Amino acid sequence: MNETKGAKLADRLKTAAQAKQALLAKFKPKPAVVDPLFAERGVEEAVELKAVRAERQAVRAVKKEAATAAAADAAAVAGQRAERKRAKVPTEAEAKDKRDAKYAARKSRR
Repeated sequence: MNETKGAKLADRLKTAAQAKQALLAKFKPKPAVVDPLFAERGVEEAVELKAVRAERQAVRAVKKEAATAAAADAAAVAGQRAERKRAKVPTEAEAKDKRDAKYAARKSRR
């Protein structure tokens, strides 16, 4: 550090101006340095992006297949339930025969 004791006014002003110039020099834009690996990094990022997109697309395809399989299973189960219900419901002729049998049983008890 410069000695300011015993310095004349001109010396002090000169020292202050130099300090101010040093502070201003910090804020001046510096020349840009071109990164030699800039293009390579761009290619690497593009490759990584393609890999991530492919992975996400594969995951979506698996989820879609699972959803399709689940829907098919649900439809099959619903079809089986409907078939069982149809099997339980008697036809009109069977229902008429059953009613007639009940009627005949009542008549025979009297």
